[in-house]
Amino acid sequence: MTQRRTLLLGAPALLTLAACSTMPAAPGAERPPIVFVHGNGDSAALWQTTVWRFESNGWPRERLFAFDQPMPLARDDDTRAQPGRSSTAESMAFLAERVDAVLRETGAPSVVLVGNSRGGNTIRHYVQSGGGAAKVSHVVLGGNPAHGIWNIPGHLEQNEFSARSDFLAQLNAPKGPNGDEVTPGVRWLTLRSDTNDKYAQPDGVWIGRPGTPTGIGFDGPALRGARNLVLPRVDHRETSFSPAAFAATWEFLTGAPPRSTAIAPEARVVLDGRLTGLGLVGTDPSSGAFANNLALAGAQLAVYATDPATGARTGAPAWRKTIGADGRWGPFAADPRVAYEFEITAPGYATTHLYRSPFPRSSRIVNLRPERIAAADRDAKALVIFTRPRGYFDAERDTMRLNGQARLPGVPPRGAGVASARLKLASEAPRSIVGEFNGERIAGQSWPAAQGHVTVLELTY
Repeated sequence: MTQRRTLLLGAPALLTLAACSTMPAAPGAERPPIVFVHGNGDSAALWQTTVWRFESNGWPRERLFAFDQPMPLARDDDTRAQPGRSSTAESMAFLAERVDAVLRETGAPSVVLVGNSRGGNTIRHYVQSGGGAAKVSHVVLGGNPAHGIWNIPGHLEQNEFSARSDFLAQLNAPKGPNGDEVTPGVRWLTLRSDTNDKYAQPDGVWIGRPGTPTGIGFDGPALRGARNLVLPRVDHRETSFSPAAFAATWEFLTGAPPRSTAIAPEARVVLDGRLTGLGLVGTDPSSGAFANNLALAGAQLAVYATDPATGARTGAPAWRKTIGADGRWGPFAADPRVAYEFEITAPGYATTHLYRSPFPRSSRIVNLRPERIAAADRDAKALVIFTRPRGYFDAERDTMRLNGQARLPGVPPRGAGVASARLKLASEAPRSIVGEFNGERIAGQSWPAAQGHVTVLELTY
């Protein structure tokens, strides 16, 4: 590829990033605010570990911002209104409002924008057409379907993920004397997988059309005029949320590698976030796990400390709250040594028992969501969902087990395109259920599905 030059990320490639930065690198120097933009159907919660890594390397917490777009799913046809979905114009307007609010709050002259997947479309649109070029210094795009997910005649041609859409044609129109695809005056970095991004595939298997050529290559996220890096073997979400993505982003912004990609623990941890509900997910093949980010007012939350070996509760609730109009469920003073169960009850939803690993640092984006029991799962005596929000399960790459079994239900033997596994148990008798993934271990308890209960083991890393 000559027009969109791409570097394979390694030591030589990282060293070249230093020349791209104008930001202060000295300890204690003022850092610009960063606004993190989530992807299609997702929420701000996915940036939790990325924010922790920035904090652990000295970026001030008060200069790191991640927001929930209320309706994060793209329309099937960007030119036509669709209930529960947002257009490219609406998504851009939301980001513009958030950037202006951050600039007012911090007094900074400009921001850095870091986006995953659809968030990259929103960022590019804002910088190019929404006044963002005057307010943004650097942009980092992870797994952005910059040239579409498909280029198939007659298939959702005006969807913003279609290479045939008017939206992408406008975004990718040549700019400047070199015919760049990025807006000049802003520094751009794209991060992509080599061949493991489900939405940059030549075959349509992950958009429900196996065997159909998509017309899109593995290099679809690269952009002419940007610095384009390849992160070997990462999946679609790991282009933004992995340690490698953080390291590349940090070096692009500062001109030097981070001290560490590890997350530094804090002695005092305060957790907060939003509790939101589920809307109806349509046919958009790039839909994420979340349908909307609207507050589930009136829901009840109880937080229990658990035995790390079994997931059993060790006492009375450590925290209770009825959710208000803003959706916030905290602040909760947590023990960083303790694993917690978050029990959510709300009309129209299953009583959801969500188990998490201990939280090493404070966070305001621990977003929670109750489940519904799907028709296909109603024969289960107990239902366990093992989920990885910040990446996918890859049977060829990852070490993982659920309930003692290495083969996770619903996870294919090849490819990284499934982020959750659903285990249906034949007995409703309570028992310990353990999920393991690349060294992270979560223990929970099963609950009777006939009484409207669901167990969720949610990975952090």
